[in-house]
Amino acid sequence: MKVLVIVAHPNIKSFNRAVAETAARELRRNGHEVIFHDLYEERFDPVLPEEEISQGVLLKRAIETYCAEAAAAEGFVIVHPNWWGQPPAILKGWVDRVFRPGVAYEFQEGDAGEGIPQGLLRADTAIIFNTSNTPAEREMSVFGDPLETVWKNCIFGLCGVKNFYRMVFGVIVTSTRKQRTTWLKEVEDAVDRHFPVVRCC
Repeated sequence: MKVLVIVAHPNIKSFNRAVAETAARELRRNGHEVIFHDLYEERFDPVLPEEEISQGVLLKRAIETYCAEAAAAEGFVIVHPNWWGQPPAILKGWVDRVFRPGVAYEFQEGDAGEGIPQGLLRADTAIIFNTSNTPAEREMSVFGDPLETVWKNCIFGLCGVKNFYRMVFGVIVTSTRKQRTTWLKEVEDAVDRHFPVVRCC
């Protein structure tokens, strides 16, 4: 299975990067093909230009590659911090430019864009790993966990990915090395459950 792993955190030594590398390593151990992107390290441009909005337009080669990878992916693992109840801007821009009409979704013939889109992604499963410095109880009672809605319903659900799992690690700023080691083991376990070992025929 081909799995696209995306991490969005400006610090290459962050726990987010450790989560992404752990997930990628476990995926490979289970026999899956991994495509790995650190959006900050690659200096991904998150700004969606006007000329890219319409379906069928000529895209820059780099964006075309990202789109092809997303379209071909049979699974997704996305890792990012919770910033203001949202993904970092660089990751939001990646979604804007890559999960585009004709790649991730389409409208029925005769629909000018006002109707209900049909998902096009072939991936069956998506895992989101988030980090947070807000205690879980406060996140739910004060903010209502907007990231769950955004990723599960507004993005992957809309684009046709049926199986969704999300895990939040926190509070990061006060976590110990022992706690982080335990969390990374939980990452491995989550990957094993949703992307198990490939069985040879």
